[in-house]
Amino acid sequence: MKAGKGGDGCISFRREKFVPKGGPNGGDGGDGGSIYLIGDSNLNTLTDLEYRKSYKAENGEHGKGKNRHGKKGKDLYVPVPLGTDVFDAVSGEEIGSILKDRETLLVARGGKGGRGNTHFVSPTNQAPKIREKGKEGETRQLKIILRILADIGIVGLPNAGKSTLLSQMTAARPKIAPYPFTTLTPNLGRLIGDEFHFTVADLPGIIRDAHKGKGLGLRFLRHIERTRLLLFVIDITSPDPVGDYQMLKKEIACYNPKILEKKQVVAFNKIDLLTDDPKGKIKLSEPKRVLFISARRGDGLEELETVLKELLCDKG
Repeated sequence: MKAGKGGDGCISFRREKFVPKGGPNGGDGGDGGSIYLIGDSNLNTLTDLEYRKSYKAENGEHGKGKNRHGKKGKDLYVPVPLGTDVFDAVSGEEIGSILKDRETLLVARGGKGGRGNTHFVSPTNQAPKIREKGKEGETRQLKIILRILADIGIVGLPNAGKSTLLSQMTAARPKIAPYPFTTLTPNLGRLIGDEFHFTVADLPGIIRDAHKGKGLGLRFLRHIERTRLLLFVIDITSPDPVGDYQMLKKEIACYNPKILEKKQVVAFNKIDLLTDDPKGKIKLSEPKRVLFISARRGDGLEELETVLKELLCDKG
């Protein structure tokens, strides 16, 4: 990010008929443009930034005679999705976060314009031939990390049915296919009822040792840090569905144990593929809201939405 340079001040003297020794009238240079990041609720990823590596704001114009100031450089606004964290890539210092739509964050300040010779008049120098040059704008390298903002984060192994569930609960249409890792970036949808309106994030599947970077690794785990509720989606046809749930919890705990302090719902999916009732066979050691659903067929989704509403609307 390179902010604009300030314009130079002007050396100029008044030249008019019948006005002898008119004196200095050099104007100031305009300030250089600054660069801001601005929140855009319509963006879900940082893909736009991936293909453009540098940004430069407009320089300020130089000052002119007759005390005319140079035009200020135009500020540059770079749109980013909500949940964006910004760091100085060199020092590692955290600059700030974008959490609201249209919220701005200054990342590179424009240089100040120089003063014209009008400012340098003194009793001993009535015709100064000096001015200030404009200051250089800030140049900064940024490290930008996205942590999705959502009310509900859908967590599960690859092919557990997370994307199918999102498409059934909301108007989102994520990619759905019968092979692992069809979701490579978070998909967002809106769960809308008569009395509530929640954002749901379908997050990339997690595998064992994801906290060490395996699979999609940290690209997945960081996104659940800002969700209000975790919805675990477990494939009940797995050889060990309870073990899958415990493994998911372990990976999250290894990454950041505070995430598990969030409210949680466990939904065992794909009950339409079973021939008998699974409810008596699933035993979880800790008390959790446990439901049995079929995202493909729609079984249990109404009850799931009711439970999610109760937990998210509960102030406790």
